[in-house]
Formats: sequence, structure tokens, C-alpha cells
Amino acid sequence: MSKTPAQRARKHGDRAAAAPGARAGQPVNPTTQRTPEQAQGNAKLIIIAGLVASVFMFWYLHLLTLTQMTQLSGGLAMPDSLIGGFSPDYISQLRGAMDDDALGQLNYVHKTAGTIFPLAAGFTFLLVFGSWLKAKAQRWSAFALVAAFVVVRLSGNVAVDTALGSPTDTGAAVLASVLVVAGWVLLVLMLAAAAAAVLLARRRRTTA
Repeated sequence: MSKTPAQRARKHGDRAAAAPGARAGQPVNPTTQRTPEQAQGNAKLIIIAGLVASVFMFWYLHLLTLTQMTQLSGGLAMPDSLIGGFSPDYISQLRGAMDDDALGQLNYVHKTAGTIFPLAAGFTFLLVFGSWLKAKAQRWSAFALVAAFVVVRLSGNVAVDTALGSPTDTGAAVLASVLVVAGWVLLVLMLAAAAAAVLLARRRRTTA
């Protein structure tokens, strides 16, 4: 049967009355107390992991899977890879070169890697901007940029599938082209904004 603090004090002195973790001013559970440097280090580890995942998904989607899809289209590039956009005639040509199985495979790519990549990149850059941008206006502007990138990329996936499945709808092809180009532009802007945020944070540390 354990002794009460008063019983321990009578037997061993006043120091025994305190719990072991509370002696000499020590916290009961020191692992729950993190310094700002430790918290920032943990955030950096999460950001690094997110960046690695985003780069991998970009490589897997654009440099591997969509490149391999050209084997099913007679060498024609997938619309998602055309940074400068495409015309309705190109969509018609691509539709004629791909059978139903190939179109279904592209749709599956959009639902898997095409969805995971913008979500992973968006989450990672939210952490980057949240960690390195201090001004509220800058932070919310960066958050809006990330949200626009995710929405445009996901909408572009749907638009490309719709355009390929609509032989007579040229408007769907035009919309898909606009969304694909906008997705690439937003990705470049997001990368540039992230680089600027990191540089500004380093400059603040050096001048502090």
C-alpha cells in the first residue's frame, strides 16, 4: 500500500513528500513542454515529407503515367501535359486515337494520381505559407492561391474527361484547355510565392 505525502515526509523528510518528477523544479511530464525551436523543427520535418511526396506524385503523374499513356494514343500527348493548352481539333484527334479502354484508363489516372498530386501539393504549401509568412494579408493571399490551384487542377481533370467524352461539344474542349493552362500557371505562382516566403523569413532572422 502506497504512503501518503505526509507519511513520506515524516519518515524521509520534506524532500520525499514531493513527487519524483516535481523535485528540483522539474515538470511532471517534461515531454509535453516544447520550445519554439522544437516546434518549428517538427513543422519543417512535416513540410519536407510533404515536399518529397508532392515531387514524387508530380513525377509519377506527369513524367511517368501520362507519358506512358502516349502508347495508347498513337504518340499524342495527354491534355494534362500540354502547358500551352490545346485546341478542340486536338481533342478530336486524341479521341479518335484512343479507344474506350484507353479513355477509361485516363479517367482512372485522373481519379487517383491526378487527385492525390494537387491535394498533397496544396497541403504542403499551406504548411509552408503558414510557417514562414507572418503578415495576415500575405498569409491569406497565399492560402487563396493554394486553394485556387487545388480547385483548378481537380476541375481540369473533370473537364478533360468531359471533353474527350463529348465529340460535338467544342466548348468543353476550350474549358478544359483553359483549366489546364491555369493549373500550370498557378503551380508556377505557388512555387514562386513559397520561395519568396522562405527568403523573407530568412531575411527577418538575419536582421533580427
